[in-house]
Amino acid sequence: MKSAPVIDLTLIDPRGEIAVKLMRALAEQEARLYHDLGADTFDAFLPEDVLVPRGAFVLARLDGEPAGCGALRPIDAEAAEINRMYVEPIARRKGVGRAILAELERVASGFGYQILRLETGNRQPEAIALYEGHGFRRTAAFGAHSSDPVSLFFEKILKGGPR
Repeated sequence: MKSAPVIDLTLIDPRGEIAVKLMRALAEQEARLYHDLGADTFDAFLPEDVLVPRGAFVLARLDGEPAGCGALRPIDAEAAEINRMYVEPIARRKGVGRAILAELERVASGFGYQILRLETGNRQPEAIALYEGHGFRRTAAFGAHSSDPVSLFFEKILKGGPR
């Protein structure tokens, strides 16, 4: 009988080699999905956005190999944004995305955030399903992509947050 894959989650420096490689793969995926919109559609990931108090960058390893990542960056005292969620194609449908999202939520709660927000593209049905399945609900546009016609915006109120 085959054993379940082991997913390990750690906070890492987003400037490191593994993080840079995953961010490059994410950028290539976005370029393929949204090739018709032009290269300036996506904001570049700035490690400095998460190398601040109450920011984090999570690495997921699947059976010891880098498999995905996600970032948490502050918006204000009550809210943080989940950003740069990515899972390597070979690791998809194995619980890696759910594990990263749960860890980012755990970290956010530990930092005292009450609200999590995120933006994703409308051509990413798997990501949309992941977020909705994890309790995120559509919300008003915010941030750098607020006028982007392919962007969808989500929010989740954390336990103890405003109703």
